[in-house]
Amino acid sequence: MIDVTELVRTVFSGLSALVIEDVEDAGEVVCVRARTRGGAVACPGCGTQTARVHGYHERTVADVPVGGRRVVVCVRVRRMRCPVPGCPRQTFREQVPGVLDRYQRRTARLAGQVSAVGRELAGRAGARLLPALGIVLSRHTALRALLRIPLPVLAVPRVLGIDDFALRRGLVYATVFIDAETGRRVDVVPGRTAEVTEKWLLGHPGAEVVCRDGSGAYGEAVRQALPGAVQAGDRWHLWHGLGEAVRKEVAAHCACWAKDMPLQEGKRAATTAERRQQVHELRAQNVGLLDCARRLNLTLNTVKRYDRASQPQRLQRVPKYRPTLVDPHRDYLRKRRAEEPGAPVQQLLREIRERGYQGSSNLLVRYINQGRLDSDRPHLSPRQASRILLTRPDRLTGGQAETLARIEAACPEMTALTALIRSFAGMLTPARENDAGLQRWITTAGEADLPHLHSFTRGLDLDVQAVTAALTLPYHNGRTEGVNNKTKMIKRQMYGRAGFALLRHRILLG
Repeated sequence: MIDVTELVRTVFSGLSALVIEDVEDAGEVVCVRARTRGGAVACPGCGTQTARVHGYHERTVADVPVGGRRVVVCVRVRRMRCPVPGCPRQTFREQVPGVLDRYQRRTARLAGQVSAVGRELAGRAGARLLPALGIVLSRHTALRALLRIPLPVLAVPRVLGIDDFALRRGLVYATVFIDAETGRRVDVVPGRTAEVTEKWLLGHPGAEVVCRDGSGAYGEAVRQALPGAVQAGDRWHLWHGLGEAVRKEVAAHCACWAKDMPLQEGKRAATTAERRQQVHELRAQNVGLLDCARRLNLTLNTVKRYDRASQPQRLQRVPKYRPTLVDPHRDYLRKRRAEEPGAPVQQLLREIRERGYQGSSNLLVRYINQGRLDSDRPHLSPRQASRILLTRPDRLTGGQAETLARIEAACPEMTALTALIRSFAGMLTPARENDAGLQRWITTAGEADLPHLHSFTRGLDLDVQAVTAALTLPYHNGRTEGVNNKTKMIKRQMYGRAGFALLRHRILLG
């Protein structure tokens, strides 16, 4: 037979520092009566050991649930008297470390459970989950328990990662600092300006390598605060920037890689060609882009686009045809039109409906009238075509590989662009020889007739040291981006209560 005393000690092992006198079943609550063990205790004022008892008090605290029922512990504690004359604490209540904390109405282990739930779910979600565990408290109490969790000690790492995230998109931003090697959060400060970052770096020196994106503000702050630190750009951002330039170049050469597409006609096309001619005539007279925009009453970006287009065809765009229900029956319809050129549309509609077509007759008529049935050209958007160019060749399907070959051979510019993409992709694996390779790549890209890519190379020249470090050193800012992704999730959980102090606390505890 199991001893009742041993059973109580097993069930309430977290209260082993107390002497359990009685356990009462009060329905939905289990009431435990206990007392302290006695003996001398240290005075919190002067540290003198004393065993003199001034009186007794009873504290009521909540403990972890047992069997899904709440547990209330009634503890008789002693009020002790300090024997040292003149001590600021003549009397004091004894505390039980690890069980009872001063001014708390929950045991240490229950407070730890509440803090763990609050750390992951914060206020409202934590308050909804805790009752299922037998713990009832409000969302405000859960938030207070969360904010009482001590933050980790701030230590500046050797490799520091810096990035910004939005508190209110387009309006308010903040900056997060992490250990780029381990992902440990270091600090979060409001603002993303060079002054804010420089002030933080001056107050926390010691970083040898700083990983960042292409932000000029962060670069200037690091140069001013840590002139001896190595700035390393982020390879993902370099590839993303190249992808944007490639998409624009592919869009500018639509008339090349979609050869069967006729040039646009009509008033709009004539106006576009006329404005392009006006821009080129003014540029031939050494008129600046901004002055051209003012004279022609056009936006600056429109003038830039006309100026970059060396031929009128560069301003053409491929029609954006979305996939339709007719596409699976395209080969059959082409075969029927070849066999019987005058076949009525309604007859074709009945035939493909027998093959599983579920669309309308109007959709089939538009499909035929738009030329999508008889045209052999690929109906790719510039974004889809650029995605094929940016994908590793060994990951392309058979049809995509054929499309890649067709785009690559469309014109000399597309051939040069494809070669530049492949050579830049080879440098994304850090190596020492990438230093010289980057300079050769920039020179080769500058000699090609690819104006959008020239804008990308000018950005590389402005931050060439950080770009070189990104391609030669193994450091990157990927873990910082991961922290920002988790921050977005935290913000969604805290919708309606996302104060910066609380958000910072949760990020640093992550």
